[in-house]
Amino acid sequence: MALFSLERIAAERVEVVELHTQDEKGETVTTRLWIVDDEGYQYLRVGADGSAWFSRLQANGSFEMTRDGVTARYETVLRRDKSDCINDLMQVKYTWGDSLIGTLVGSREKSIPIELHPLG
Repeated sequence: MALFSLERIAAERVEVVELHTQDEKGETVTTRLWIVDDEGYQYLRVGADGSAWFSRLQANGSFEMTRDGVTARYETVLRRDKSDCINDLMQVKYTWGDSLIGTLVGSREKSIPIELHPLG
């Protein structure tokens, strides 16, 4: 229980966005995620082994995200070539939280940066 609480504190103490995806029933699923900015783009990151939110994102093509109280629609480009850069930016922004969660889930090696492109 204490480990879960520590993980939650680590995850929520710096900026968190809300990703809104659709499940197979068409229902909205909201996931809270970390985000960084680089060269004019916003980036999410998924582990090399994937996740449910990433599977939904890929299945639907576009999605909505809320950042700083503003909701907008996006599509994505996977940028494996930026993995080291985005991992470094996440470490700088989220500090010990990124290190802790990286230890809990395994290495950040081969994580996949997700570049966000606004629609409309």
